[in-house]
Amino acid sequence: MDPVTLTVLAVVAVVLLVLGVIWLKGRPFAEGEVFRASRFSSGNRLLPTQVKVSPTSVVHYTPQWVGRFEQSIHMAHVASVRIDTNLVFSDVLIETTGGASPIHCKGHYKSDAVRLKQLIEEYQTAYYKTAPHS
Repeated sequence: MDPVTLTVLAVVAVVLLVLGVIWLKGRPFAEGEVFRASRFSSGNRLLPTQVKVSPTSVVHYTPQWVGRFEQSIHMAHVASVRIDTNLVFSDVLIETTGGASPIHCKGHYKSDAVRLKQLIEEYQTAYYKTAPHS
C-alpha cells in the first residue's frame, strides 16, 4: 500500500476508536433510573454526566477519558434538592446533611430534573416511614 492510503486508514481507525469510546462512555452506567445530561448542554458534549436515583442513594457519575468520577449520597443524608430551570435545560443541586460536597448536575432536560427530584422525595418518604425511630 502507498503511504497516503496507510495514513487515511490510520486516521479513520483513530476516529472510529474515539467515537467508540465516546459511545461506550455515554451509555447508562447502571440499571434503573439513570438521568443523563444532554450532549447539547455545556460541559456534556462528549462525555455527559449521569445521575442514578435508587431507594437507598443518589449517585453522580461523570465519565472521563480514562476512568470516571463518582459521588454517592445515602438517601438519609440528602438535605435538599434544588432545580434551576433555564430556557431548555435545568441544573440540579443536591445538598447533603453530612458536610460532604453537594452534587451539582448541569444540562438535564426539565422533565428529567423534575422526575429526579420527585424520585428522591418519594424514596426519602419511604425511607423515613420504615426507618427505626429512637
